[in-house]
Amino acid sequence: MKKHLVLMAIAAVLSIAALNAQGGRQRQTPEERTKAIMEKMVALNLDAAATTKTETVIAEFINAQQKALEDRRASGSMDREALMARRKELAEARDAKLKTIFTEVQMNKWKDEIEPSMRRPGNNGPQGAN
Repeated sequence: MKKHLVLMAIAAVLSIAALNAQGGRQRQTPEERTKAIMEKMVALNLDAAATTKTETVIAEFINAQQKALEDRRASGSMDREALMARRKELAEARDAKLKTIFTEVQMNKWKDEIEPSMRRPGNNGPQGAN
């Protein structure tokens, strides 16, 4: 009887592991992404007004980024370079808006700590390729 229970437990663990290996992680919605980024902003010690403005800027950036990706998919274009250029434009516009909200110290912390954490792991661009 114990052998059967142990075998069933092992089978259950292996089944769960196999399901997780198939990419059980779902994409976050733009709202979830905004919330996750705003949670990282706690380190900047923003006041209420700055937090509200920052959340608006981040949400606009994420929505614009999402729209650019959807437009690319709808057009059937596989031009990765064009999408990367668009993302860079959006990031520069976002940073220009954030500069008006943040102090110089906060902006440096944003650039050095928070912004890099927004990127997907392993998405380091050309320097990561061998």
